[in-house]
Amino acid sequence: MVSVKAKRLYSITVDIAAPQERIWEVMSDVEHWHTWTPSVRKIRRLDRGPFTLDSKVLIYQPKLPPALWKATAFEEGRSFTWISRGPGIRVTAHHTIEPITGGSRVMLSVQYEGILAGMVSRLTASINDRYLGYEAEGLKKKCEEKHS
Repeated sequence: MVSVKAKRLYSITVDIAAPQERIWEVMSDVEHWHTWTPSVRKIRRLDRGPFTLDSKVLIYQPKLPPALWKATAFEEGRSFTWISRGPGIRVTAHHTIEPITGGSRVMLSVQYEGILAGMVSRLTASINDRYLGYEAEGLKKKCEEKHS
């Protein structure tokens, strides 16, 4: 067990009774995250076209300063990673979907690196856990909604 003091990686896994394609549709529509998770007030795309590798967004979250994120890894329909940087810190967030029997498994994680990583991750530990929980719960609810 990693102590909170040393913890720099936060992650959550959730099984969703929806196909991978549906989850990707919701997860990659980043500008609408605020409609299904209270961990995001607003996301503003800084580029045009589909969300893909090198896409940049500005994310506004409660209790956190606005952060610029850039997609640094991208596998259409399956996963993306984006990174936010600040003085002395790099934050990497992974979003991955895997098919399972009866639906899909989604893994979300946030990792802190850099000289200030320990301090920042300690200061935001409860927010990180809570926000990942909100995102997993909101994504599950949104993707499992029945469409008429």
